[in-house]
Amino acid sequence: MKTIYFIRHAKSEQNIACDDIDRPLNGRGEGDAPFMGERLKRYKVKPDIIISSPAKRAFSTAKIIAERLEVANLKTEPKLYTGTSAVYLDIITQISDEHKSVFIVGHNPTITEICENLSGKFVGNIPTCGIFCIEFDVECFSDISSSSGKKLFFDFPKKHKIFV
Repeated sequence: MKTIYFIRHAKSEQNIACDDIDRPLNGRGEGDAPFMGERLKRYKVKPDIIISSPAKRAFSTAKIIAERLEVANLKTEPKLYTGTSAVYLDIITQISDEHKSVFIVGHNPTITEICENLSGKFVGNIPTCGIFCIEFDVECFSDISSSSGKKLFFDFPKKHKIFV
């Protein structure tokens, strides 16, 4: 059994003068990432590895969540920055089978597309810092394919905000 938690990076700064890859988290993102990390911790979720896009906003999200869960195995994968869902699937099928549970931190629209592809479920949009978890009844990541997974949950920060 393999489990993948697909995480869209937390909210980032939009109006700053820098390259897209260097955009940092904004105030909301800096609050949402630890909030979602704590939610995962409460449910005793702990991945064997976190694979993140190298974009500053994605890697910052991954680091914050890793700190909350006390996960040291964090690496970047450059192809997650601009990759298509086919590229994401290629990355997934190459993950070492020693791992059972993996976090992949990336970007929309690809993170939503790969979740729809692998779960066979309509998602529409994974919001910033959203987490879509899929379980696969396989022994090897190389056996993961379209519609082969089962959605376990879909959570995101705004789901828990109380608006007055």
